[in-house]
Amino acid sequence: MEQGMLNTRPGTENSVWRRIGAFFMNPRNLYILGLLLVVALSVSEVTRGKHKNFMIFAESTKLFWQQLSPYGANWPPAGFPIRLDYFLYGPLFNILFAPFAYLPAWLGPIAWNVFNFTLWFAAIFTLPGKFTREEKCKSFLFTFLILACTQLSFQYNVAVGYMFLFAYSLLERDKGFWAVLLIMISGFTKIYGIFQLAMLLFYPRFWRNIGYAALIGIAFLLAPAINRPFAELPDYYGQWIGALTEHPGTRTWMNVFYLRPLGLLPYRMYIQIGVLANWRYWRLPFFRIACLAILMGYVILFSNSSEGHTYVIMLIGYQMWYWTMRRGGVIRPADRIAYWATFVIVVVMPVDVLCPPKVMQLFYGWQLNLWLLLALWLRMCWTAFIRIPEPMKRVEAA
Repeated sequence: MEQGMLNTRPGTENSVWRRIGAFFMNPRNLYILGLLLVVALSVSEVTRGKHKNFMIFAESTKLFWQQLSPYGANWPPAGFPIRLDYFLYGPLFNILFAPFAYLPAWLGPIAWNVFNFTLWFAAIFTLPGKFTREEKCKSFLFTFLILACTQLSFQYNVAVGYMFLFAYSLLERDKGFWAVLLIMISGFTKIYGIFQLAMLLFYPRFWRNIGYAALIGIAFLLAPAINRPFAELPDYYGQWIGALTEHPGTRTWMNVFYLRPLGLLPYRMYIQIGVLANWRYWRLPFFRIACLAILMGYVILFSNSSEGHTYVIMLIGYQMWYWTMRRGGVIRPADRIAYWATFVIVVVMPVDVLCPPKVMQLFYGWQLNLWLLLALWLRMCWTAFIRIPEPMKRVEAA
């Protein structure tokens, strides 16, 4: 009897773990679970009046449609019951955000989070077929906690991340117009995405795509004229640029320029220019995926003002690089250690229900999260720009 029990227990346990694994490798299950959690978090924050980022987006949009600038003297909005942080997004943002801003006050923020979560999910699971369903599920799971944190704050980082992924997928499928449209939307709202135009060098019909960028750019520049005279547009854009220029000096940010003891902040512009100069290597025939991952890390690590949740953009790019390298059989033990260290330190630790805040503050006080992310980015650069692993040279990226 005892022997029979001993023989069946291991099989039963294995069966349970297989079922759990199969459940989490099913995209439908992941979407339903994620959606339920996003809705629950959104409702919780809205009922407590904690959705301040959404309030910033909504109030700035209403100012725009009242023909008032949401920058400078008009911000924060007069008579608003709570103090709101800076509004820094471009005029196009206020045009596109209008459907959410004018929904009922309780519904708008929930709809915003559900919309962004759905598109984030779709961007991962419509990646080209070179990524397996299992890799897509694991990438979604790896980033989900930091995704939930950024959605808890109703931030725009989710949209920037999925526009990077959608644009990449569209370029891979030779849908240049739609890819460039997304890149330009991102660039005219939060600037990060505009750097993805460099990816056009890797794809056929380069000049056609550049033409799309020029035409779409002109249309977006003139878009605010839908609600104000053409003559006012230069001043309006000047106020936006002025707000962006002042913002980096308002606080300490989570990027490489604040890494101790390097003291890189006074040299920020020179470092950005130096990294940009490395783009000449992007003409080499190596993985476009690695280039995209490096770019998604660069725009966050070397931006003027990055916060913890912003790294969801870098991490989904890192996932693409990691699975591509693993498929090529060139992931080293150190890469695996870095993978799980990133998950624990960057993704799990900021969630206070999973990690005591004092533990997180200790690690982040030492800036281990930033050092780890910088190491990941440099490792990706090494595999792309310095020494491409031999198997990667033999694998077609398209």
